[in-house]
Amino acid sequence: MPLDKVLGEFTVNGDRQQTAFAPHKTLLEVLREDLGLTGTKHGCELGECGACTVLVDGKPVLSCLYLGLEAQGRDIRTIEGVADGPDLHPLQDAFAELNGSQCGYCSAGIILTAKQLLEKNPSPTRDEIKHALGGNICRCTGYIKIFESVELAAAKLRGEDAEPKKETLYGH
Repeated sequence: MPLDKVLGEFTVNGDRQQTAFAPHKTLLEVLREDLGLTGTKHGCELGECGACTVLVDGKPVLSCLYLGLEAQGRDIRTIEGVADGPDLHPLQDAFAELNGSQCGYCSAGIILTAKQLLEKNPSPTRDEIKHALGGNICRCTGYIKIFESVELAAAKLRGEDAEPKKETLYGH
């Protein structure tokens, strides 16, 4: 192994991973370039947009600002690890059902941030959802469908027989 690389060991989406990477690489770069997990998106690379959000030890982290070295030995969850095999997570289902994303570029970061919120608070208010997602920017949706997607997923996770509101489905 060249001297300009370090050997990193992580648990990514439940699997132990080991890879050699340059010590100056961010977690975002390690995930995308070294581990081939491209669901985590390059956004602003300044920590302002949230597109690169992943969960590290269950907490949302802006992977563009987090060094790969800092992730050593930690549990990392990316969008690729949110579904349960072929079964989408209720958040993924709700975003698809309600068109919670248009271009989808921001969706991975939003879904991971919302996942952590719902694990902490299974019945968030609209204001709590807004606050939790405050670091995630979307240029397409206007946020209402995102908030409604999180609310629908929360209801489904609580075991409620939830259906989307007609105005959400049809945009009225």
